[in-house]
Amino acid sequence: MTTELFGKVALVTGGNSGIGRATATALAARGAKVVLSGRDAARGAQAVQLIEQAGGTAFFLPSDLRDETSARALAARAAELAGPVDILVNSAGIFPFGPTGTMTEKQFDDVYALNVKAPYFLVAELAPAMAKRGHGAIVNVTTMVAEFGAAGMGLYGSSKAAMVLLTKSWAAEFGPYGVRVNAVSPGPTRTEGTATMGESLDQLAAAGPAGRPGTAEEIAEAIVFLLGEGASFVHGAVLPVDGGRIAV
Repeated sequence: MTTELFGKVALVTGGNSGIGRATATALAARGAKVVLSGRDAARGAQAVQLIEQAGGTAFFLPSDLRDETSARALAARAAELAGPVDILVNSAGIFPFGPTGTMTEKQFDDVYALNVKAPYFLVAELAPAMAKRGHGAIVNVTTMVAEFGAAGMGLYGSSKAAMVLLTKSWAAEFGPYGVRVNAVSPGPTRTEGTATMGESLDQLAAAGPAGRPGTAEEIAEAIVFLLGEGASFVHGAVLPVDGGRIAV
């Protein structure tokens, strides 16, 4: 463990699996007190246990993020449990793929509720308080398909494209008060959530120079960099962590 983030309180949504869990683990390893949120309490408890076994401090808060009420409630509970939140990682998300004609209104609403509305109101609840204290850092997890058109990925990609714009808008809004807002744009990444993609994940990754899917830990390292003092002059950036897909 290191002490780079000692004394900081971090809230990580989607923290019980995949990129969120890897990020929570990496933040705790650098000394942050981490609050993980997610829907699966069993996986959340397991994530907390692994962090504590490694010498870190973590808590789990179950949350079904869908609207302003649930987002603001999660932010308030995190602050009550661990103290004022210094770091927010918006990692929770869903990504149904498929032709536009097959998508239902419920799928549309579910994607935008979790991928856009919940992060929006988490920031609305937490960023002004960070600004009052004069410091804070936020990272939004987007996707490479927010940057280019891909058949069957319009619903998911468009929700994350909204987060790209919000990242820049929030950087402009809160940056002058000491709150840095940035984003990480992952490429194909091997997680529990993408396990169902099978060989198609490898085929998608093969188009990039790295020629392979990334790991959750590789994405987490980029997120932690943007949250740390080493990125103190970075505002409103979208960092591609996609195996070089952006280059081809």
